[in-house]
Amino acid sequence: MSLLERARFVLRWDSAAYRPLSIAGRRMGWVTQDLAQRLVDFPQILLVDETRVALSPRLAGYEVCKAAFDEIHEGLIESGHARPRRGELFPLLRDWQEVPIAAVDRALMPVMGFRSFGVHMNGFVRRPDGLHMWLGRRSRTKPTAPGKLDHLVAGGQPLGLTPLANLVKECSEEASIPEPLARQAKPVGLISYRCRFTDGQRDDIQVCYDLEIPEDFRPRSGDDEVEDFMLWPIEEVRQRLAETEDFKFNVALVIIDFLIRHGLVGPEEPGYREILHCLRSGGP
Repeated sequence: MSLLERARFVLRWDSAAYRPLSIAGRRMGWVTQDLAQRLVDFPQILLVDETRVALSPRLAGYEVCKAAFDEIHEGLIESGHARPRRGELFPLLRDWQEVPIAAVDRALMPVMGFRSFGVHMNGFVRRPDGLHMWLGRRSRTKPTAPGKLDHLVAGGQPLGLTPLANLVKECSEEASIPEPLARQAKPVGLISYRCRFTDGQRDDIQVCYDLEIPEDFRPRSGDDEVEDFMLWPIEEVRQRLAETEDFKFNVALVIIDFLIRHGLVGPEEPGYREILHCLRSGGP
């Protein structure tokens, strides 16, 4: 295995397997060919033909669109095409600075191929023997990637919060990081990808942060999402990343980006140029 193989995980996408889903003439998602056949059961909401799916032009406005996708979600849950509601509303938009078209339950986002946003934070410690990184092990009861290695802090981007406000919230909930320390996190860029996944189509943008953690700080889980935390030398992180599938897939991408930015992976790395492409392979 290698870092390149880990990065290639997000290249599993074939446009021929999907139909674009548009709202008011703008593509907002992707649905599988099989799901499109099920969506014909919502003729008052969706227009479905052999090449596309579109929200009916009769449906306009935030609350109307929200209600329409709520109805679709309920129908897809009944037919087994979508997971039950998670009770988290995500904004329906293509760029974070846009005004949301509607709010959609998190569980429906990948089913319809809607773009999701999230925040990921690399928590690291500088020691005389080099960089160390804090990692968390995800609870084995989580609906996605149970038991996988994760960042110190990461989370989906909900409706009504800026990325920084979301990061501060997640820092408190997941690792008991106080707000003054959390606000020292530095934004360092984006990771984007579009790929086939177990729960549907993932079209994600992850906003990435670095936070240097004081030597004497010990994270403590504030909720039930993290089993435990570990502080590993960065070389051990890299080795485990390259040689195993222990990390949640998008966490692997963000850590590879960290390694590149800190000069720990360079042009000599096999497949270096392709790795860089994979880290930002999502569409516009």
